[in-house]
Amino acid sequence: MDLRRKLEILADAAKYDASCASSGTERRDSRKGGLGSTEGSGICHAYAPDGRCISLLKVLLTNACVFDCAYCVNRASSNVPRARFTVEEVVGLTLDFYRRNYIEGLFLSSGIIRSPDYTMEQLVRVARSLREEHGFHGYIHLKTIPDADPALLEAAGRYADRLSINVELPQQASLKRLAPEKDLPGIRRAMGRLTLSIDEAKEARRTARRAKPPRFAPAGQSTQMIVGADASDDGAILGLSTTLYAAHGLRRVYYSAYSPIPDAAALLPPVPPPLVREHRLYQADWLLRFYGFSLPEIMAGGDGGMLDLEADPKLAWALKHRDRFPVDLNHAPREMLLRVPGLGTKTVARLLAARRHRTLRMEDLARLSLPVTRIAPFVTAAGHVPRTLDAADLRQSVVPRTAFGRPVQMSLFG
Repeated sequence: MDLRRKLEILADAAKYDASCASSGTERRDSRKGGLGSTEGSGICHAYAPDGRCISLLKVLLTNACVFDCAYCVNRASSNVPRARFTVEEVVGLTLDFYRRNYIEGLFLSSGIIRSPDYTMEQLVRVARSLREEHGFHGYIHLKTIPDADPALLEAAGRYADRLSINVELPQQASLKRLAPEKDLPGIRRAMGRLTLSIDEAKEARRTARRAKPPRFAPAGQSTQMIVGADASDDGAILGLSTTLYAAHGLRRVYYSAYSPIPDAAALLPPVPPPLVREHRLYQADWLLRFYGFSLPEIMAGGDGGMLDLEADPKLAWALKHRDRFPVDLNHAPREMLLRVPGLGTKTVARLLAARRHRTLRMEDLARLSLPVTRIAPFVTAAGHVPRTLDAADLRQSVVPRTAFGRPVQMSLFG
């Protein structure tokens, strides 16, 4: 099989892994500019916290796998075309794409070949070759295999900027039923070892008096959960996310809506979940990490363990806690302003800075291109007193809808 055909197969197979991001680490290449190409097999685009678009070569080492996870298109029993790169081919592709300014880094995952140890060894060989033999200073994200020897995971952290271990399903019972070769406690133990290594490397660099010791996965670790492949509700998914953030300091938990695959097992649902459910989970995740919400508060806005699909989680919470509103834009603390639907963290920071010098009016929100109609019922400002929050049609007036009457998916940051 020629290299182009391999790239087509293994780049397409990698698209199901959403835990691909390149934020959280400094770009170590001295060159400026060059955000990559929007063309080419296997090139994905992620965004750093400062808004830079970063292009990555996103491929699998192989889509052959000895595991038979029911929800995976690359499972052992799946009838899909198989391909496998050699270590040298992945290294060559990465360097060629990088020199042409198509990419700024590599995201590399793999099916399980022979054994977890053998597969992890191959992934580490790619990263080691890039770093030591070719002086590659671009971004590297490696998917790690929890059952692999801890020494191999340690080696991966020395060469990669970010590591990820996918928990995939939030409950052990679901993994046992759909992915019997995987073990949630074992995944958590592997995450714990990576957390310890990351923390030890940070402390060693902080206390070093002379030469700084090498970094270990400086962009941290991430994971992915599949949404809708089992009966887990949103509360269970976000509950595990909250635990992982607290216990392992994860940079991100990614949520990926289950997509039906060819010849799917009868254990799997025949239809995918609504994509808006994935979107609501990301919004709720953002509220947990940056807006000061607790999990019980977020889930109180939903129903029966599921988030409200029509209203974003912050709006759903506000509608169920109308007694906490209206909020005074000129005097309320930051913590309460962050709970106003339509106000994001950057907007709140600008409002706090502005009100030190003058009195805020609703016109100031309009100048910031904010959804004033959505915000107005929940705030007071100079010259503005909202209508009663007890109005029966309040929900209908603040939940954005299209011309067809369907809810609009609002931004993560409102």
